[in-house]
Amino acid sequence: MSLRPDLAIIADHVARGARVLDIGCGDGDLMAVLRDQRGVDARGLEIDPANVSRAVAKGLSVVQGDADTDLTYYPDRAFDYAILSQTLQTARAPDRVLTDLLRIGTRAFVSFPNFAFWRVRWRLMWGGRMPVTKALPVSWYATQDIHHLTIDDFRAFVAERGLTVENSWFLTGSRRISSAAANLRAEHAVFLLRR
Repeated sequence: MSLRPDLAIIADHVARGARVLDIGCGDGDLMAVLRDQRGVDARGLEIDPANVSRAVAKGLSVVQGDADTDLTYYPDRAFDYAILSQTLQTARAPDRVLTDLLRIGTRAFVSFPNFAFWRVRWRLMWGGRMPVTKALPVSWYATQDIHHLTIDDFRAFVAERGLTVENSWFLTGSRRISSAAANLRAEHAVFLLRR
């Protein structure tokens, strides 16, 4: 199974045999790879009932729920990793969701599209309209994204809360790039955090 580039990075860095909660797990592709290739005990939380059905059909343990309201029901340190991939920008209260991630999991993976990517800036500056790109594939009125953030925004957010960035990866398409000027050069970011 071929994973989206940010998910492939996460899959490569989850310890074998770990306990994982994938929040906003979609149809469970990452969970299936973690289970089948890394022996991970993977659980999922997904808001879309059709995705929940597809994940359960793959033999995955996924429940329907909303990250904004349902993470409070999970006990402290119940998982080795909590994963939030391409979901942070859709949360109504991303600060609370991130707090819960690091309460539930010892570590947290967070991936998101970078709204400061140079092509996004270019289209906004020269077109004067909200851009539609591979990372932001739908028009402003149809997007589930309600909090557009940048890599620098996220770095500041993490620093203000005294969180530790164990590792970070930056992507343009499926190609990894260095952290140099990542806020301008990267379409997506993946962070591994801990308290």
